[in-house]
Amino acid sequence: MNKRPSKRDLRDQLNQEVDDFLRQGGEVKEVACGETGLQNGRYNDHSLAFDKPKEERTPLSDVLKTIDQRREAGRKHSKPAAEKKNRRPRKKVIYDDFGEPLRIIWEE
Repeated sequence: MNKRPSKRDLRDQLNQEVDDFLRQGGEVKEVACGETGLQNGRYNDHSLAFDKPKEERTPLSDVLKTIDQRREAGRKHSKPAAEKKNRRPRKKVIYDDFGEPLRIIWEE
């Protein structure tokens, strides 16, 4: 398994490639600071988001108030927990002192 190259190895490799490029007749163009962000001598207007006017937000206080009122109305109409109990009989197993089941009874 090959060892991952260190930062120093990568830096040395890049410097070697640049030196080889320059020795073969290549040249590096220098550009002014910020020039790379220009398109046809102007800044790209579509990439700047700060010059747009602030958008108005939709007020939601009325909507939230309506939702809260519906929630409260639903709570008032719901039955209390005691009335919601399942009215079907339930099976209950009676055990002896040793944990063996003796009989089954039905409770309401």
